[in-house]
Amino acid sequence: MVELKTDASIDAMHAAGQVVGRALTAVREAARVGVSLLELDEVAREVLREAGASSPFLGYRPSFAPTPFPAVICASVNDAIVHGIPTGYRLRDADLVSVDCGAVLDGWAGDSAISFTVGRARPADLRLIGTAERALAAGIGAAVAGNRVGDIAHAVGRVCRTAGYGIPQGFGGHGIGRRMHEDPGIPNEGRPGRGLPLRTGMVIAIEPMLIASGADAYHEAPDGWTLRTFDGSRAAHVEHTVAITDDGPRILTAREPA
Repeated sequence: MVELKTDASIDAMHAAGQVVGRALTAVREAARVGVSLLELDEVAREVLREAGASSPFLGYRPSFAPTPFPAVICASVNDAIVHGIPTGYRLRDADLVSVDCGAVLDGWAGDSAISFTVGRARPADLRLIGTAERALAAGIGAAVAGNRVGDIAHAVGRVCRTAGYGIPQGFGGHGIGRRMHEDPGIPNEGRPGRGLPLRTGMVIAIEPMLIASGADAYHEAPDGWTLRTFDGSRAAHVEHTVAITDDGPRILTAREPA
């Protein structure tokens, strides 16, 4: 069932989204060659503590997971697409890093992700990240009342496919509210004009995931969480929480300019 949020609820979700935005900004600023993924997780934890927010990631255990998730961020490096568990791995020059983070504040959730490079960036990685961000913008642009879920999926997928990138099947965005994952699912590829109608008050997370080689295949790492590209190519993941309003899409996790 899809819950339509009131204006007051959307404002509350915006407050949670701003905590997520600050956490991601702090993590990106701290990400340097030699810094460990566990240290980045601690940076995000501190932002959540200061805001009085909790993490919807920490302890989360969906049906597929062998263990509860042990961190407040997902940190996915290079060929890791999503759900990377922060470890003692220390960032290296030219690494591509995707960080996903959530926050719950006053009972409402926010969820967002960014991808960036560390040290000397490979041009191919910058193109991949730039395309992911364009796909996200296209999806947000389609998130208007009167459209359908398929319009968002088509907008995201068209940008990705036109650029020659792969899309891991079975993973995408989702509704969000008092819980991090709610109905409806938001695929990253689909047919326009199909799917659930979009209505004012819906709040969704749109999250393109791109594979550089153009292949869609992935595999699950031994930790039972991390998804990696099947061919070892690099991946990017970006996400925003977006409310559908009478005035158009409202990005609830927008970050302050660096």
